[in-house]
Amino acid sequence: MTAPETPRRSGLRGFGQSGPSPWTDLDRPPLDEAALRRDLVVPGGFWTSLDVVTETGSTNSDLAARARAGAPQGAVLVAEAQSAGRGRLERQWTAPARSGLFLSVLLRPEQVPVERYGWLPVLVGVAAASTLHRVAGAEVGLKWPNDLQVEIDGAERKIGGILTELSGGAVVAGLGLNVSLREAELPVPTAASLALAGAEVTDRSILLRALLREFADLYREWTAAAGDPHASGLLTAYLDRCTTLGRQVRVHLPGDRELTGEAVAIDGDGHLVVRTADGARRAVGAGDVVHVRPEPR
Repeated sequence: MTAPETPRRSGLRGFGQSGPSPWTDLDRPPLDEAALRRDLVVPGGFWTSLDVVTETGSTNSDLAARARAGAPQGAVLVAEAQSAGRGRLERQWTAPARSGLFLSVLLRPEQVPVERYGWLPVLVGVAAASTLHRVAGAEVGLKWPNDLQVEIDGAERKIGGILTELSGGAVVAGLGLNVSLREAELPVPTAASLALAGAEVTDRSILLRALLREFADLYREWTAAAGDPHASGLLTAYLDRCTTLGRQVRVHLPGDRELTGEAVAIDGDGHLVVRTADGARRAVGAGDVVHVRPEPR
């Protein structure tokens, strides 16, 4: 009697093919690079290329290398996971694969004076907050200079951050956004994600498309105004979502210095103006800001 023939295995992963699958977590499907390109890299559009990589060290570092090699404005690099993602002050940014949006964009705002490039992280923040409100129904605040926050049970928690760098005469703007992180996956208790904040939409493809379109529109308005935050409307849009103004703050400055007082304004250069206890007003161009809760009476 002849032994039954062994069934043929198909070449599809999960039907006999070995190797890791990007579908191991069905709540976190991979991004479809081809579909994103069809929708975003279009004739006459702002975006000139879009690549999605499974993993990299840092999208900012990778795109900075392309900028030095002369890559044109409008390049987008998205990573499903980053092993060496960076935030401000060289802090590490890590998250499970496909749990967020980790991307960088290459910009060459040649019609904007270099001294106004400091407004670019503000522009990224405004685009992200506006998109998340419109598309996902999430109320996202912007903590100066570059944090995206939500409020959960009365506490401010960070869901994203922005890092911009100069490279090859271009600006590389990076954004990390926690989308589906679960409580047990949070790197610190003060972090959060869109899912934990009750967002109506956590589909990364939808969010990425909307975010890149929103940013392109705002960037064109900003560059058309030569980077003027007043004429472009950027300053007003930022002030509407800034969670720092009107608060008591403690600013950690370079050189282990510290400044405390009330955050009273954002000046024309994008600096935070802090009024100290003696009534003096100090403009801060860089620093780590802590929102200080008022002492209970």
